[in-house]
Amino acid sequence: MDHHVSHDEELEDLAGTHRMFARIESPGQTSTIYSENITLVPQPTKSPNDPLNWGAARKYWHATLILFMTALTAAISNDAGSAGEALDGDLGISYNVQNTAAGVLFIGIGYWALLASPMPWLYGRKIQYLICLLAAIGGSIWFARIQTSNDTIWNQLFIGASESCAETVAQLSLSDLFFQHQRGSVLGVYILATSIGTFLGPLIAGYISSNVGWRWIGWTSTIICGITLLVFMFTLEETAFERDNILSGHLISPANPTLTEEGEKQAFAAAQGGPENGYTDELPGATDPKKPYWKSIALVTPAPNLVGFGFKQYFVRLFNTLRVFYFPAVLYSGLQWGAQDAWLSFYLTVQQNNWYDAPWYYSDQAVSIMNVPTLIGAIIGCVYGGWFSDYFMQWMAKRRGGISEAEDRLWLMLPSGLINPAGLMLFGIGSGKGWSWPAPYVGLAMIGFGWGCAGDLGMAYLMDAYPDMVLEGMVGVAVINNTLACIFTFVCSFWIDASGLSNTFIAIGVLSLFFHALTIPMLWYGKSARRWTAKKYRNYLHLRDGR
Repeated sequence: MDHHVSHDEELEDLAGTHRMFARIESPGQTSTIYSENITLVPQPTKSPNDPLNWGAARKYWHATLILFMTALTAAISNDAGSAGEALDGDLGISYNVQNTAAGVLFIGIGYWALLASPMPWLYGRKIQYLICLLAAIGGSIWFARIQTSNDTIWNQLFIGASESCAETVAQLSLSDLFFQHQRGSVLGVYILATSIGTFLGPLIAGYISSNVGWRWIGWTSTIICGITLLVFMFTLEETAFERDNILSGHLISPANPTLTEEGEKQAFAAAQGGPENGYTDELPGATDPKKPYWKSIALVTPAPNLVGFGFKQYFVRLFNTLRVFYFPAVLYSGLQWGAQDAWLSFYLTVQQNNWYDAPWYYSDQAVSIMNVPTLIGAIIGCVYGGWFSDYFMQWMAKRRGGISEAEDRLWLMLPSGLINPAGLMLFGIGSGKGWSWPAPYVGLAMIGFGWGCAGDLGMAYLMDAYPDMVLEGMVGVAVINNTLACIFTFVCSFWIDASGLSNTFIAIGVLSLFFHALTIPMLWYGKSARRWTAKKYRNYLHLRDGR
C-alpha cells in the first residue's frame, strides 16, 4: 500500500508547540493514521561530541553521576534535623536557631543558583558541579565542628549553595543528554533522586547520630563528597555543545525539516553511502573529530564567544536572567515546587518535635523511618508524573493530529490537587489527635505523591514551554521555590504554636489546594501566555547568545 508522510498541516511557530508525530496519508483510506516515529527535539547532529549521540554506557554513566549528586546534596541539605535533639541537649542550641539555619539553607540554594547561573554558558557545566561539591565539603566540615549558634546557622549557607546545582544545572545536563519526548521520564528519575536524598538522608543521619554520634553526620558527608569530587573530576564529561552552530545552514531533508527516529537512521545511512529516500546532504557534524579524553573532562570549557575571562559577559547574563520572572510558566512551576518544599518544613518539624513525646515516644530511628512512607508515595508520584506523563503526551498529540502542546502534561496535575492536600490534613490532624498507625503514615504517603508529581509535572511543563531556556527557567524556579520555602520555614513553629497542629495542617492543606488549582488557568490560558511572551522569549535568547 502506498503511504506518504504529510507535513502540510499548519503548525504554529511557537515554543512549546511542536509536531510530535507526522501524519500519514494513504490512498483509499478515510481515516488518518500517524507515524509511530517521534520527531526528535532538539534536532540531533551526527557529531561524536553531541551528547545526544553518546553510547548508552557513556550517556547513562553521566546521568548516574548527575542523579547521584542530586540525591547526595538533597540528603546533606536535610540531615541537620537528625542532630536537632543532640544540638539542643549537648550545646544548648535551641530549635528556633535550628529553624533559622533551615531558612538560611533555602537562601543559599535559591540565590546561589541565581548568582551562578551564567557559569554553565560561559565556562561549561562541569566547573559548577565541582564548586558545589567543594561548598558541600566545607559546609559538612563546619557542621561536624559546630560549637555555637552562629556555626549552626552559617554552615547551612554552604550546604545550600552545594544543592543549588542540583536544582538548576542538573536539569540542563539531563536535557543535554535526552530528547524532549523523554523529558517526563527523565525528570521523574531526577525527582526520584531528589526524593531519595530528601527522605532517606534524615533516616541514615538518624542512625549515624544514634550509633556513632551526631558529629559523624558531617564527617560522613565530608568523606562521601570528597570521593564524589574525585570521581567527577576524572569521569564527568562536559555536555556543553554548540548545536546551533553546527546545524545552521544544513538541510536534513528537502521534504521534511524535522527529523524522526526512523528518519535519523535513514539520514545517517545517506550521509555514509549516498542519497537515499530523498536525503542528499551530509548530516551535520558527521565529520567532526572526537574530543580527546583530557579535553572532554576539562575543568573549564570556555564558550566560543567568551571574551577574555568573561567578567563583563557574566554580569550582563546575570542581569538578563532576571527577565525569566516575566514568564507565567516560570512563576507557575516555581510555586508548585516551592509549595512542596514549604510543606516539607511542616511535616518534618512535626515528626522531630512531636513524635518523640506522648503518646508515641518514638526513638530517633523510629522518627527517621517515618520518611519511608513519604518516599514510597514520592516514587509513585514520580512514575505517574514522569514515565506515564510521556505516554500521556504522545496520546494527546495523536488526538490532535500529531501536534503536541506543552499544557497537555498539566492535566495529570489535577489528581495531585486532591491527594496532596488530603494527605497534609490526614497527617496533621492525626498528629494533633495522637493517632497511631496507619492513618498518619497513609497521609505521609499521599504527601509524598504530591511531592513527586507536582515537582515533576511543573518542571517538565516549563521545559516543554520554553525548551531553549532550561537553565534560566530552573533558576527562576529555584529562586521562587526556595524563597517560598524560607518564608514558611521561619513561620512554621510560630504558626503551629499559635493555631495547633490540626488547624495548621488544615490551613496548609487549603493552601496546597489553592496552589494546585493554579493548574486550571494554566490549562486554559497557558498557550495564550506563550503567545504573549513569544517575542520576549526570542529577545531573551538573542541577548543571551545572539540567536
